[in-house]
Amino acid sequence: MFFGKVKDTAEEERSLMTAQTIITDEISAINQTLADRIGQQKFRIWFKNSTRLTVSDDYLKVGVPNPFVGNWIENHFLADITAAVTAVTGSAKKITFNIEPELSGNQRSNLLDCQAQLVQQAQNKSVRSRFTAEQQQSRPVKMTLDTFVVGPSNQLAYNAAMGMISDEVSPFNPLFIHGGYGLGKTHLLQGICRMMCDVRPEARWLYVSAEDFTNQFVLALKTKKLEAFRRRYRQTDLLAIDDIHFLASKPSMQEEFLHTFNTINLAGKKVVLASDAHPKMIGQLCESLISRFVSGMVVKIEPPDFKTRCRICCRWAQSINHQIDEKVVMYIAENIRSNVRELEGAILKLVAYASLCNEKISLAMAKQVLAEHISRTDPIVHISDIESAVTTFFGITPADVHSSKKDRTVSLARSFSMYLARKYIQMSFPEIGRLMGNKNHATVILACRRIDGMLKSNSNANWLSPNGNKVVASREILAQLEQTIA
Repeated sequence: MFFGKVKDTAEEERSLMTAQTIITDEISAINQTLADRIGQQKFRIWFKNSTRLTVSDDYLKVGVPNPFVGNWIENHFLADITAAVTAVTGSAKKITFNIEPELSGNQRSNLLDCQAQLVQQAQNKSVRSRFTAEQQQSRPVKMTLDTFVVGPSNQLAYNAAMGMISDEVSPFNPLFIHGGYGLGKTHLLQGICRMMCDVRPEARWLYVSAEDFTNQFVLALKTKKLEAFRRRYRQTDLLAIDDIHFLASKPSMQEEFLHTFNTINLAGKKVVLASDAHPKMIGQLCESLISRFVSGMVVKIEPPDFKTRCRICCRWAQSINHQIDEKVVMYIAENIRSNVRELEGAILKLVAYASLCNEKISLAMAKQVLAEHISRTDPIVHISDIESAVTTFFGITPADVHSSKKDRTVSLARSFSMYLARKYIQMSFPEIGRLMGNKNHATVILACRRIDGMLKSNSNANWLSPNGNKVVASREILAQLEQTIA
């Protein structure tokens, strides 16, 4: 008996060693394929000593030393990683990124210098402004307030933007504009900068995204030009930063921006910010920044109403030198309600089709050409409807769902929100994560799997409501939520 156990143990060890060898060979093959795709230099700088690949079931886990490296690799090499994994394993795997601080010790100094150099090269090719204040003023931004279509949904935001220019010292600082994507936040920010350039040519202003701000800070830190970076941002008369929610879960960047904001504010200068969410609903944002943001004027832009959508269609058609029949405009405005970009996309598609076919734009043509576009762009259910239904049911607030809280009630509500968003709205995992507090796409995947598993077994969900502990079957919860949304 003892000899048989020893033999079985030896066989198990050999099997385990064989499996480990196969996995190691797979990782090596993936690395080699990836290096061939992106080039040896980029692979050496970003992957060889900065990452650790792990294959597990249907996932490929990419270990990274810090969020900056993880974000850069995800934004620039995700397609190459996916292609390399598929080529080696023969099947597509889901890519996840994990922070592994021990990787930061691998040839840290040289790697950071090389990475900073590549970031600088990439920034030089970016279409967004990364010039000094003087250079940026000589190259005005594209959008103006004159072309901004004003309606009930954005009237307050527009008036606040005009007030930032007309008053020497703004009565509110900062101006914080938030709302869904494609509603005109970027247009307002660029319009404010453009009008500042026209009204006060001597004024110093900067328009950047929060991602630009982050990348430039990292670059300044590694190239030892931090003082120049701070002078550039803190000695402006107007600082406009788009997508400020990008700073969520980045404590060091939040601290740097906090000092920048305080310096500008104390000097009586102006700050304009834009975000997808209200300051209190941006997950993992420090209380100091939240208090500063809400101390100014927080304005929400809502989706445009029917009349405003019609005016947007007419304005956009005129900008590309086309006149469109009123019935066609009304048809587009009636069927596309989500955001301005979808309206502009529909107009462009219709004009392009008419030009290629050498036909006049008619209502019949619009219905034929835009049938698929309309069915894909305007979901019946919106993410705000889902959040409202879920938070009301579980007795919490939307800010809790967007926060980093992990107690049982908030975690369960967040998981149901993500599951329903994935089910009813044609959005990717990263898009859902971004709109729900800037969460990682892997968080959304795990949340959807969690709810799916609960629904299959119809297990009970247990949470603490304002009225005490509650236990309800998962399928019953889903049915009530779906009824509320409908």
